[in-house]
Order: sequence, then C-alpha cells, then structure tokens
Amino acid sequence: MQSQVRGGTRWKRFAFVMVPSVAATAAIGVGLAQGALAASFAISGQEFKVSTDKLEGTEFVQYGSVAKGKKLDGTPFGAPVAVSGFDTAKITNMCQSVVTPVPVLGDVTLRLEAGGAAAKSGEDADKVIGKDLYLDVSYLEADAEFTAIDIGVAAGSLPKHKDGQGIQPNTEANENGFAQRADSVTLTNVRQKAWATTAATFKLPDLKLSLSRGTGQECFKG
Repeated sequence: MQSQVRGGTRWKRFAFVMVPSVAATAAIGVGLAQGALAASFAISGQEFKVSTDKLEGTEFVQYGSVAKGKKLDGTPFGAPVAVSGFDTAKITNMCQSVVTPVPVLGDVTLRLEAGGAAAKSGEDADKVIGKDLYLDVSYLEADAEFTAIDIGVAAGSLPKHKDGQGIQPNTEANENGFAQRADSVTLTNVRQKAWATTAATFKLPDLKLSLSRGTGQECFKG
C-alpha cells in the first residue's frame, strides 16, 4: 500500500500487516512440515507482535508448517511456523503491533488494541472473540493449562471430535508430521510473534488503532 501526504512527505512502501491476531498455544516439540504452505495466501514480509492477558480456547490443535511470502523488497522467503487452531477463542486485553521502516520518517509503529474492558468486567461481551481461528506463530511466551491433551499425534488425525479443528482448510501440511490437540486451553500473560492470522469471524470490542514514530509503542520489547 502506498500513501502520500500532499504538500508534505511522500510515504513509500508503507505495507503494514493489519490483520488482527491473538496468542498461540505453547509449542511443545512441534515438528516442521517440509515445504508446507501454512496459509491460503502469501504472507507479508513483516512479523508482528501480540500480547494478551488471557486466552481461553476450545478444540485446540497445533502442527508444524512453513509460511511463504515476500519481504518488503520483493525477495521471496519462507518462515517456519507453529500453526495453532481453535474452534473458539476468547481473549482479554489484546494488543497487536508491527513496525514498518518508512523512508525519511524512519520506523513507524502501528498498534491495535481491543478487549481491554474485559480485564475489569470479565464479561464475554467485552472480550475479543474469534471463530475458526488459525495462527502462524514463530515465538511464544505464556503460562498454559490444557484439558485432555494428546501430544505426538499425526497431523492428519488432528480432529479429536467430529467437526473439530484439523489442518487448516485450503492449506498444506505433512499429514504424518508431529502434532498435538486438546479439548481446551487457557493461556495467560501471553507474548507472541506471528506471521499471519485467519478466522471465520473476529469480534473486537472497543477497538483502538494508532500510529507512532519509533518503536516505543510496541506491545512488548524483544
């Protein structure tokens, strides 16, 4: 996306990743699928950060894959990812940020916040809600609690229940590769880096979006 401020500075290649994202689950021994495509679209060349106070997910699955796309200069690249899927996810106090280098201006940070009121109310109506949510994650810190977890299942046998989550539709993964699944998961104090997020529906109450120069407004450091 290109943007121009008339009478001012011309912004070139201002390619922000503006896809809302949430936390992934703990990657316990995830194996990567050779040459697999993690998402049904080419990812941008910008990794983004996400933090949340709490994520409550149902029908959790996780398997390894490779996300493919192009860097800002157009160079093709691939990134190993842990793909985490949820039937439903309820998120309290979500923050997403991505930093883009802009000629003349330097680094510019896009920050997105939603679901902050849920930290006080605890009500589902104040939480970010995702349905059929899949996350392509490269880094995660969190405290995690799983219910009825199976570790080391083949990715091709991921759906634990009828109509449950499996390998993301319209994507590829090694069906014989390492995977895990659980009836539910609760994550707290989440810090995550990701390349992509997809969802059938994504509700973001009290959404706030801001732009700032520099990297001081990222969701977390490191």
